[in-house]
Amino acid sequence: MKSGVLFPGQGSQYVGMGQDLYDHFEVARQTFQQADDALDFPLSQWIFEGPAARLEATEWQQPAILTVSVAAWRTFMERALSFKVELGLGLSLGEYSAYVASGVLDFADAVRLTRVRGQAMQTAVPAGAGGMMAVLGLARDLVEELCLRAGGSGVVEPANFNAPGQVVAAGINRGLDRLEELVVEAKGRAVRLPVSAPFHSSLLAPAGEVLAEALAPLHLRDADFGVVANVDSSICRMPDEIVPRLVQQVSKPVQFEAGVRVLMASGIECLFEFGPGHSLASLVKKIDRKLPVYSIENRDGLFKALELLEEAKL
Repeated sequence: MKSGVLFPGQGSQYVGMGQDLYDHFEVARQTFQQADDALDFPLSQWIFEGPAARLEATEWQQPAILTVSVAAWRTFMERALSFKVELGLGLSLGEYSAYVASGVLDFADAVRLTRVRGQAMQTAVPAGAGGMMAVLGLARDLVEELCLRAGGSGVVEPANFNAPGQVVAAGINRGLDRLEELVVEAKGRAVRLPVSAPFHSSLLAPAGEVLAEALAPLHLRDADFGVVANVDSSICRMPDEIVPRLVQQVSKPVQFEAGVRVLMASGIECLFEFGPGHSLASLVKKIDRKLPVYSIENRDGLFKALELLEEAKL
């Protein structure tokens, strides 16, 4: 049975995430300590103790989720020695976790890089000037058309194609206001997201420039397994494929649904999600209910996944 791995993005965080793994597994404790050392800052204390407002700050949220995801991955892999990954896929920030897991990025470099990424994404547009909105219950083509129509009031663009009937738009507040009116007229539902910047829109192009500079001096290796890129759903294994797509990713829509379909077309029969929450498992179920997904963020999920591997002899 061919297996793939998933890694979540922003919005999956919560105070106390990863604590169960930290308390019971040495490799998880080492991962959190490495993150603290890389930032010269007690990130793990904020993850475990909060307050929640600190984890909502993009520059800390990104390395925090990355750290928990990698801790879950390492804890699992330490016990699943024969497990073979065919392909990986991350949602936005999760793409960085996937590249750590595949051996492309050193973990410490990724921790520092995601903090830079978070800072750059937050400051590319003045705070409070833009945001994001989930559009539910409408077809992708219609949402794209409505964004074009709403664009006359202010920049607004599709930012995430997550699953059938679930598209996220990003833009200037005036544009989002107009898009909300159009979505309601079209019998869809619009839900404003608790973020303060229009991530994955053309407004974030300056963040890509900052990211390119941060990536330039890093040593990236060829991947142990292919990772499906968010920007175009291509399977990437080499640094010269990976770097330009990571730079583009901050200002281009995330093609998560298309990425999952690439996994399925490649013969993936089972997925394992590493990191806080179960958001990606929920999205996969909207894409294909028959594709099993096992979420690993604590001992319960870890042992269930290991039990599956034993039964399936993966």
